[in-house]
Amino acid sequence: MSNYHFEVDEETKGLRLDKFLTLKIPLESRSRLQGLITSKHVFVNEQAKDPSYKLKLGEVVLVEIPPLEEAIPQAQKIPLEIVFEDEDLIVINKPPGMVVHPAPGNPDQTLVNALLAHCGSSLSGISGVRRPGIVHRLDKGTSGLMVIAKNDFTHRALTEQFSDRTLSRRYYALVWGVPQPFEGRISRHIGRSPRNRQKMAVVRVGGKEAITNYKVLETFQKLASWVECRLETGRTHQIRVHLTHLGYPILGDPLYGKMPRWVAPSIKEAVIRMTDGNTRPMLHAFGLKFRHPASGKLEKFTCPLPEDIQNMIDFLKNQQE
Repeated sequence: MSNYHFEVDEETKGLRLDKFLTLKIPLESRSRLQGLITSKHVFVNEQAKDPSYKLKLGEVVLVEIPPLEEAIPQAQKIPLEIVFEDEDLIVINKPPGMVVHPAPGNPDQTLVNALLAHCGSSLSGISGVRRPGIVHRLDKGTSGLMVIAKNDFTHRALTEQFSDRTLSRRYYALVWGVPQPFEGRISRHIGRSPRNRQKMAVVRVGGKEAITNYKVLETFQKLASWVECRLETGRTHQIRVHLTHLGYPILGDPLYGKMPRWVAPSIKEAVIRMTDGNTRPMLHAFGLKFRHPASGKLEKFTCPLPEDIQNMIDFLKNQQE
């Protein structure tokens, strides 16, 4: 269980309790916070209050957030864009906005729910009941290619290829600014951010080795760049963290992609609109290469840019005219 303590100051006095909590704990949804208030997990000066209670200067707010139970996935008929499929594995092009597997806050409508409906019982038990068949994952907002195992042998073999770095993944990203130099290798350990436990960060001590190779494909004046990235490792949020660390965050990234101050207001508004309110990072896994565990054949897959990223590129090009 997570506990939070807050004191009401001059800036927050007079706010409704639920509004106050949305400001203080932005990673929790307002409906979730309201539920915590009504279920008496929130206390103001040690007393439970209603969501509409208006806070007074100096009051102390205690929030108890109990852990959510993980959902056991059920089959759901959700359309999938299948790039390749045989009896051992399936390669899909994941759309942005789809969560890979059920987790607290996302109990259904995930890729796993869709796979269970498509593949039936063949996925049962592979890599665990909550992540059947999943070898690697993409963040909710990231689109692109994923390979899923249909049996234990394939899952073990693909996992080994991830571990020994013979499985290759390539991404396209749209970033603010122009990376210097145009091509490089980022080798920085990544671990949990000491400032925000919801984020990852480049760390000097501890963390795990993380290596990203990047190459600038096109620049749009000094405003933004189209970049290709190739992963040597697969850490959580790796590309997003590495590019942000260099000073070139990804457009639309809600966690790491803060817009530079020098971006014109009209461009900011357009980018927010085109990235669905800054919830869709302009990041796409376009290339996947691995050796098929059963046949030994080297398989190579690519998929085109999704419409929203292509539209963003066209928009950025128009800013140069």
